[in-house]
Amino acid sequence: MPETGELAPAQLYSTESGRLFHSGRIAIATVGLPARGKTHVSVALARYLRWLGVKTRVFHLGDYRREHVGDGKDVPDDYFFVNASASTVLLRQKILKKCRDDIYHFLNHENGQIAIYDAVNPLAAGRRSLAREFGKHDVETLFIESACDDEKIIEENVRSVKISSPDYVGWSADDAVKHYLARMTAKIPHFETMEETDLNYIKMINAGERISVNNCSFGYLSHRIVFYLLNLHIKSRHTYFARAGTSKDEDSFKTDASLSQEGKEYAIKMGETLIRHREEERQAMVDRGGSDVPLKMLTVWTSTRRRTVETSQYLYENGYRVRQRSQMSQLNPGVCEKKSERRIRLEYPEEVAKHEADPYHHRYPRAESYHDLAVRLEPIILELEREQNDLLIIAHESVLRVLYGYLMACNATDIPSLSFPRNEIIEIIPASYNNEATRITIPGIPDRFIPSSPEDIKIPVPPSGAVTPMGLDSYTPKRGTASPLNGAATPSELGDGQQLLIERALREGR
Repeated sequence: MPETGELAPAQLYSTESGRLFHSGRIAIATVGLPARGKTHVSVALARYLRWLGVKTRVFHLGDYRREHVGDGKDVPDDYFFVNASASTVLLRQKILKKCRDDIYHFLNHENGQIAIYDAVNPLAAGRRSLAREFGKHDVETLFIESACDDEKIIEENVRSVKISSPDYVGWSADDAVKHYLARMTAKIPHFETMEETDLNYIKMINAGERISVNNCSFGYLSHRIVFYLLNLHIKSRHTYFARAGTSKDEDSFKTDASLSQEGKEYAIKMGETLIRHREEERQAMVDRGGSDVPLKMLTVWTSTRRRTVETSQYLYENGYRVRQRSQMSQLNPGVCEKKSERRIRLEYPEEVAKHEADPYHHRYPRAESYHDLAVRLEPIILELEREQNDLLIIAHESVLRVLYGYLMACNATDIPSLSFPRNEIIEIIPASYNNEATRITIPGIPDRFIPSSPEDIKIPVPPSGAVTPMGLDSYTPKRGTASPLNGAATPSELGDGQQLLIERALREGR
């Protein structure tokens, strides 16, 4: 995830201190029994705050335990019990001190604004003591409790943890579940839900089914956090990204053209591939000993442009729900529409130089930048967090870059270089500490059909297919060097003024 010196995709402004929204330093402490989604909430909230430009870091107490004593099999038998031995209590205090010291260093010496302390924090007395301690350092404390009495959600979380938690690497599934349930059982009799009226807290109940807020001294940023959590749930969901098929007038941004015949064939192949892949994943889970449950429902999102809607037609005819989102329209290329890279370089040399220096924030005349697109997509991001079904997003490559950048916590400078070939569906799978991405190949797609959309501004983005989100090599052209030219214009296609530009460029050695 982005750290010091990296650009936040949707950051609206910057300050000398690095802190935004007229807010000071905030320590967010999670509260809740194991398998209630605390770590998921911590990671998701950090991803959103960093997206906004708020310097945030998560401190997982479990990571500090693993650093000191190794994986789950090396932990003392009584480590997770209240009536632990004196030596185990000293070990827990040592681990806790190291975690707290790192939090203070981040807030005091690295211009950190929000530190998320991911731990159980089961007792009211301990939470009050924690708030007083942070207060001595002029740090506001906000508690977020994940409460759950829905056995289905708990079971799903336990199954997810046994698969992806660092504690259970190399364990059998049965042993991992047995050990994890023992940890849960040990804490239940001693856990106190949050009811302290003198503390700031947000209580999420049953994966966002209900939320209660105790507001003692909330500022703007705390209210933004509440707003985000109102849209968040902790249920596992897969997200798929797919390109729209090619249209009859592929070169035009303004023309809302229908799919070409090849585009219609692609839509069918893409839909068939996704349906088959989801069923194969379900069967693989059953073969590994998982529950033989039906597939989670799949919802399809498209923009309102004709070719994305028509790309979803095959899935719609097969009973899948399709929803259109106007905010998901592609990046507007402005004056660059229908122009080759060579023409853009000749007509707008100063703009090209600015774009190569900062391809994420620069906008060509009457165009949008990727930053503009990221800000436009914020309502989509919040709705994406709210969606509980599996989700397929069919959109232009520029939109997929930004949404992928959010889910995978990419640095802003990487987003313009992400590439989504048409012969691949990208699957994003939630895991304990971050999302994971895999590629699903769509068979039978002609090679000429795979490259990026012609209306993409290709400076300095490499050709689609050269780079994939899962194996991104850095691509930063040196200033003054050209990317591969696509459809270069001939002198006979250009007007007198453009011909003069070419002649001048030749004289100047461009």
